Amino acid sequence: MKQKVNIGVCLAILLTLSYHAEASSYPARFGSKLGNGLANAVTGIVEIPKTVMVSHREQGAAYAATAGFVTGLVHCLGRTLSGTYDLVTFMIPTKPIVTPDYVWQDFKKETTYRSTWQLR
Repeated sequence: MKQKVNIGVCLAILLTLSYHAEASSYPARFGSKLGNGLANAVTGIVEIPKTVMVSHREQGAAYAATAGFVTGLVHCLGRTLSGTYDLVTFMIPTKPIVTPDYVWQDFKKETTYRSTWQLR
């Protein structure tokens, strides 16, 4: 069972790395969305410490421990649900709703969300 999980994680990383967001062919675009959706669905929990760190830097420790933590929970839910949505709709090559595309891309900036769906 552990080997299957490890293979799944490796596959997700390979999909994420092999299909760049600027890909031009249709299979590459939906492959990119599939990899992005999988990565976001799995790494949504990282939004909590990320948001606490950003809040601490901008607002201080008290704010980070309270509002920053709650905001991190909201972003965790948003990134996880956005990733799940991208997994389900990977055949329609749209850009991810969540910005930055991956939680680790801009770790010093709070997560935001696009207001509209955009095709890749």
